[in-house]
Amino acid sequence: MNKEQEELLDVAYENYSKEYEKDNSIGMCLLVKRLDGKSTYRKPNKEMFVDLCTYDKTFSEKWGLKIEERELDMMERWKIADLTPNMEEFDFANYMCDKHNVPTKLITITYNDKTIESYE
Repeated sequence: MNKEQEELLDVAYENYSKEYEKDNSIGMCLLVKRLDGKSTYRKPNKEMFVDLCTYDKTFSEKWGLKIEERELDMMERWKIADLTPNMEEFDFANYMCDKHNVPTKLITITYNDKTIESYE
């Protein structure tokens, strides 16, 4: 992720943390089993918060942070590399994309109506 995306995630997590500390409701925490066999609730750290928003649609919608990751198809990679291969050059175009580290993944983060895209 780029710096701008990290800053947006920081803002989202900070707002989540403020709500958690203000309310401290069970719905905002994770149930964790302790070594002594009892359970307790704790606030997710930023990494867990981001993972929950990435993979849990309900949690993501609740906190207004949408994180989408998807693989780019070969046509998208060719467009980034400014390649327009003919039928015989597909394998070569794919090889050139790999050789020149053309991104393979698109990451889109949306929070408070602000969307930032980056390629990896």
